[in-house]
Amino acid sequence: MSGATRFTLGPVQPIIDEVTREANIVWAHLSARPEMMANIGWAALIFVVTWIVSGMASDAVKRTSRRLVHKESDRTLLEFFSQVVRWLILAVGLVAVLNRLGVQTASLLTVLGAASLAIGLALQGTLGNVAAGLMILFNKPYRIGDIVYVGDVKGTVHRLGLFSTEINNGDNVRVFIPNTKVFTNEIYNITTNAAMKIEIPIDVAYDSDLQDVLDILAKVARAQLDRLSTHDPVVGLAAFAASGITAKVAIWVMPANANAARTRLMIDIKAAFDAAGIEIPYPHQVTLEKH
Repeated sequence: MSGATRFTLGPVQPIIDEVTREANIVWAHLSARPEMMANIGWAALIFVVTWIVSGMASDAVKRTSRRLVHKESDRTLLEFFSQVVRWLILAVGLVAVLNRLGVQTASLLTVLGAASLAIGLALQGTLGNVAAGLMILFNKPYRIGDIVYVGDVKGTVHRLGLFSTEINNGDNVRVFIPNTKVFTNEIYNITTNAAMKIEIPIDVAYDSDLQDVLDILAKVARAQLDRLSTHDPVVGLAAFAASGITAKVAIWVMPANANAARTRLMIDIKAAFDAAGIEIPYPHQVTLEKH
């Protein structure tokens, strides 16, 4: 009777055979030392449990913040704190795993302490982001949900993390900005105050009746539905421009309505000027030909 047929996997078969051989050697070594197998098993179990518990603890902090906390600033703090809780639990679990595997954690901490300067230099950017995040938390220049300008980024604050701040911009794109960059930049928070001023400059022809211009601007401004009644509109003349006289009109609106209010105000001003026969000049180019 012929021997059993051995199936092979072509060119990868030698690799599989080598891996199998090494695995058998490791297994034989561990089988001879059951206490080592037990320690590895316990270490794996501790790691899995630590990972699950850290996630559950972080989620519990988040749920508590949503249920009990009403201020967005406190929610931002608790969001940050939930991440700190997760990392601390993972660190404790890592120490427990190392202990189970027979690693002397006291010696390890001594080595890490001696190498702290080198680690600090290597991770100065990362540690700087964490420190900047803490400074942002305590200074509270913005909260989750605020509309802010950070450098050349404008958007709604989505999340403040250990290392970065997440902002949803006007195109609904999530922008991740390192906390150090946020902290060292000028931050414009549009949402902090209840009222936001929008100001529109507009040129009128030099032969226009300026009092009529101001009256029309004031009437249009007062008629705006988005205007806050707590602030009166402001109209005035600003400058003698190249093509006309620059007038300005300003109203106060809720920050969330600013873009729509600006658009509606410009449309209404143009319509009112057209109806009154007031010209909005534009630059003209005159070409002279010498004969």
